Amino acid sequence: MPSLPIYSLRVAEVYQALETSPQGLPASEIEARQSLYGSNQLSEQPGLPGWRRFLIHVAHPMALLLWTAGIVSIAFGDATLGVIIWIVVLVNAGFSYWREHRAEQAITALRQLLPGYARVVREENEVKVPSSELVPGDMLILAEGDNIPADARVVEEYGLRVNNSTLTGEAVPARKTSEASLREGISEVERPNLVFAGTSVVSGTTRAVVYATGMLTQFGRLARLTQAVREEPSQLQKDMLFITRRLSVIALILGVIVFSVGIVEVGLELPTAFLLALGIIVAALPEGLPATVTLSLAMAVQRLATQGVLVKKLAIIEALGTISVICTDKSGTLTQNQMTVQRIWVSGREVTVSGAGYEPRGEFTPDPYRLGFGQDLHMLLTASACCNNARLTPPSPESPHWTCLGDQTEAALRVAALKGGVDDEQIHRLYPRIHELPFDARRKRMSTVHRAIEMDTAFSTGEQGQSVAFVKGAPREMLQLCTHVLWNHQVIPLEDSLRTKILAVNDRYARGALRVLALARRDLPQRAGGFTAERVESDLTLLGLVAMMDPPRAGVAEAIQKLQGAGVRLVMITGDYGLTAESLARRVGMLQTDTPRILTGAEVDGLNEFELQNILKEEAIFARMAPEHKLRLVSALQTSGEVVVVTGDGVNDAPALRKADVGIAMGVTGTDVAKEAADIILTNDHFPAIATAIEEGRAVFENLRKFITYIFSSNVPEILPFLLTAMLSPEVLPLALGVKQILAIDLGTDLFPALALGTEKPEPDVMQHPPRRRTQRLIDRSLVRRSFLWLGLIESVLCYLGFFFVLYGGSASYISQLYRELFPQLYGLSRVELYPTAVTVFYAGVVMAQVGNAFACRTERHRGRTLGWLSNSQLLLGIGIDLLILLALVYFPPLARLFNHRPIPLYMWLGLVLYPLVIYSLDWIRKWIFRWREHPIQTDVNSNIRKEVL
Repeated sequence: MPSLPIYSLRVAEVYQALETSPQGLPASEIEARQSLYGSNQLSEQPGLPGWRRFLIHVAHPMALLLWTAGIVSIAFGDATLGVIIWIVVLVNAGFSYWREHRAEQAITALRQLLPGYARVVREENEVKVPSSELVPGDMLILAEGDNIPADARVVEEYGLRVNNSTLTGEAVPARKTSEASLREGISEVERPNLVFAGTSVVSGTTRAVVYATGMLTQFGRLARLTQAVREEPSQLQKDMLFITRRLSVIALILGVIVFSVGIVEVGLELPTAFLLALGIIVAALPEGLPATVTLSLAMAVQRLATQGVLVKKLAIIEALGTISVICTDKSGTLTQNQMTVQRIWVSGREVTVSGAGYEPRGEFTPDPYRLGFGQDLHMLLTASACCNNARLTPPSPESPHWTCLGDQTEAALRVAALKGGVDDEQIHRLYPRIHELPFDARRKRMSTVHRAIEMDTAFSTGEQGQSVAFVKGAPREMLQLCTHVLWNHQVIPLEDSLRTKILAVNDRYARGALRVLALARRDLPQRAGGFTAERVESDLTLLGLVAMMDPPRAGVAEAIQKLQGAGVRLVMITGDYGLTAESLARRVGMLQTDTPRILTGAEVDGLNEFELQNILKEEAIFARMAPEHKLRLVSALQTSGEVVVVTGDGVNDAPALRKADVGIAMGVTGTDVAKEAADIILTNDHFPAIATAIEEGRAVFENLRKFITYIFSSNVPEILPFLLTAMLSPEVLPLALGVKQILAIDLGTDLFPALALGTEKPEPDVMQHPPRRRTQRLIDRSLVRRSFLWLGLIESVLCYLGFFFVLYGGSASYISQLYRELFPQLYGLSRVELYPTAVTVFYAGVVMAQVGNAFACRTERHRGRTLGWLSNSQLLLGIGIDLLILLALVYFPPLARLFNHRPIPLYMWLGLVLYPLVIYSLDWIRKWIFRWREHPIQTDVNSNIRKEVL
């Protein structure tokens, strides 16, 4: 590091102090500095130690309630039950800890899938490297939209402005310069020649030499002082916490009531009353539900990652299911963002350019040199190459195709210039750049200033060494600044009639979904003054129009059709020309009407909120939009109750991405600022992945309802025996299920199918109905009715049938003979002797009924075969584990003694295996009635054939 502050040194001294050069560092020096300075990453703050996190899972209120229950059980003389309850708490806590750890690791792994990259000069070549590999002395190349990956000293800049709000809190962009800063009394952050890690480039371009990385940066110092902020739980997680707390309170109240009524009214003994109350509390406690929800969301995030969708936060999965409007950009989102110049208008003639992509190979038809306007085309292509910051990279072993560094539009212009014989080295020699006015979304143009080494005779003021400006931008805005036009190598006045013809050419190209740019030139007069936009971008000479095609991405039309079928509206908000946007929108199927409204940013400015709300109800395209217009449109949609997605890739999209309910940025072509502002990043820029993400969001919500329905259903046959026995007394109705069996069901047999239901693939019509309301609760009346009043009651009836058959079947005259033949080992035993077997059958009945319940819960409205009986392998595995646990608890002597189970006779299994079929069939009938009400049976009058329309 230099002995003097880096900001006080001149540019040449900066290179000397950091032992580097404008050509970058050699490979050997990079390796040495990486060993010395380490990785350019912030060290993460250590989280809670594992033992403390595990303690949280064993000491929360519901777990404390079970700890207390175990203590009371031991006090009443049932030490085995107390120990089992404690083991359940510990095992459940361990599983919850594992699930939480898995979810955190999944999110961490996904974040590492999208490393930040930096554009640097190394060994005289521009390359893109992971930001973590930067070292002091690296030459950074930064442009609008880039996040700055390290602290660096500016050595060259063109209109550079930086957003330092992450360090200073001040949102006003700071102007930066390459001059030495000798002013006293200001901090490093205020130095005009330093840029810092964690900030971003608002406008302009720069080259800057890295002088601090990792924790030695200003951002790293700030990170040392900042405590880790725990992520707020999502609304879904809050709802789950509310539900579990309410159910716990209800369970505790029921337990107290049962205990009191059992003692006072029924006259139960204290141990018996306590056992009944304890059973109700244990049966109703959904202790593992919140952790299961978290794991389901994390698994959804992992599934989306395989589809190229990186979700930053679990809460976003929940929001995806409520999306009602998608505000989409055009270039780079709906299109491939691989521009190719296809048409050029110059000197009143149209030229077709062949070739595609970034490979600089193609021809101009007709031949402009044969027709006498080749010099005009050459000047236009020269302007295309000069007013340009993109770089082309030839094929390499890592990338077999031509690629670009920088803006895709500028890359297309550079390819066209190379096709026309305009060489980069020649341009840099003849027109060295001395200044730049970066592209601005409001000006809709960019300018570069060069020194003309050779005189151009077409321009009367052209002199060797004179400053020349090249300007490119939107045709309509550019034509307002042009006073002359280059025509057959002569500069002539731009009359209104010719101006009208040029606009007609522009409109024709735009209707063909071509993006059009105008290019112009101005020889700047020799006078004092800076290169301001007012001085440079006036009295321009139009060189011509360049029209390029950015073809729609594969699958976009199909994805739009799918989204529209799902009740999701698509609104195009673009900075491009209106006719171009309309042409593309019609090509990909976004438009339903023949004459959609096309509004510009200026027209939106003239609308009040009421008028804007009414327009948003219609089909409209919003073109020539500035960032503030996009922000206003998103706000207006949200005000009208819509849940809004915004897609984008540029700096100008960042405010709207942050404002949206879900912001989605392009991972390949998107700027760093856009990725930072977004909630979701499409790693392959694949627009159809948005439809996949919305489908996944809807499916996750439905899957959560499925496994909650499954869990709640088993609570009925768990709770009901304790309530009935408490009301009727054990002498009238013996307790059909013990606390130990409830724990075995909740912890063992219910757990694995519930998790498998959380991974169920979407139902066939999940994208064929409108999005759910934002206010729709996860647990509503329909779920409660289906769980407790339908599936749960069916399970209870089936289980009590088995219980009563074992306990009273031998004494019932009409079935006693059958009972004696099928179960000779049970015939003649007293009810006291039959009671353990009856309890075992009731427990086995709950497990077997839950098998049918699991298949019934796979869908809410459709038949199971709609999804495929064997399509959910995890559910089949979970059911297999269930049955193994059931057989072990019944037939493995040590476990059977622990749970007071008796072996179930073989013939009795013939009845138990019918339980899944009965519960599934009855729920199939319910679904059939539900579908019949939605789509009534239609009658063909002529043939009198009735067909079910489903």
